[in-house]
Amino acid sequence: MSNEQSAETTAPYGGTPQTAGGFSPSDSTYLDGIKKIRTVHLAEAKARGEKFAMLTCYDALTATIFDEAGIEVLLIGDSAGNNVLGHESTLTITLDQMIPLVAAVSSVAQRALVVADMPFGSYQVSPAQAVESAIRLMKEGGAHAVKMEGSAYYAEHVRAVVNAGIPVMAHIGFTPQSEHALGGFRIQGRGDASAKVVEDAVTLAEAGAFCVLMEMSTNATGSAVNKALGPVPTVSIGAGADATGHVLVWQDMMGLRSGKMARFVKQYANLHHIMKDAASAYRNDIRSGAYPAPEHGFEG
Repeated sequence: MSNEQSAETTAPYGGTPQTAGGFSPSDSTYLDGIKKIRTVHLAEAKARGEKFAMLTCYDALTATIFDEAGIEVLLIGDSAGNNVLGHESTLTITLDQMIPLVAAVSSVAQRALVVADMPFGSYQVSPAQAVESAIRLMKEGGAHAVKMEGSAYYAEHVRAVVNAGIPVMAHIGFTPQSEHALGGFRIQGRGDASAKVVEDAVTLAEAGAFCVLMEMSTNATGSAVNKALGPVPTVSIGAGADATGHVLVWQDMMGLRSGKMARFVKQYANLHHIMKDAASAYRNDIRSGAYPAPEHGFEG
């Protein structure tokens, strides 16, 4: 990508590209020099052999922190059904429930690319339904792109959304919205099944997907997909190390959620214990009368 192609000019209708407050690059890699992450920058990263980071995000405060940290892609995942609403699976969250979460993230993300999940039932009926739902996520939620789960069967859905001017990230391998059809949480792409995962990826990329996310697939399958897609970047969550980008659910990565974690999760903090200890200290202060102290009140 030339300097002319990578440089972004002032927006023609009143806005200007902004830099995320507090983001301080640790080195001089290509992506660190980008003020506003776009889909073309992820493709250029793959061409340069550079990786990018992606995290789920569902609220403004968390989005601000991740944006300041330099996370390139923020995903408002339908995993909000589990991690925000307390549902047992991603299947029950609705488009109407997703949109305010997307709007919260997009309202504060200055640098990151904001991708919104298309929840179950919002696109499966037809390509026309997919376009209508994607428009709502972009128009009401402020998303920069949408993510759609499914095999090559959904190529026409992807093509219709892309033709409407909305970037699509395809999601293959294990697709949580199809957990019942897949027989549960099973690793995809083992043995002869690898060819089908690669075929799905290629077909969806040919339909216009700017990126393909692979979940819970074998390392070999993930590597084969990344190679088969050529210039199209890939994202891995439990699909090997060869992908251009990697994503985790932030509550898992930060240790906010406790209990057994998937094998692909690496925890970088233990917020569950930190927050529990803080809440206990707060309760003890109230019971003992240590809080509120005189300095926490107003005179006169």
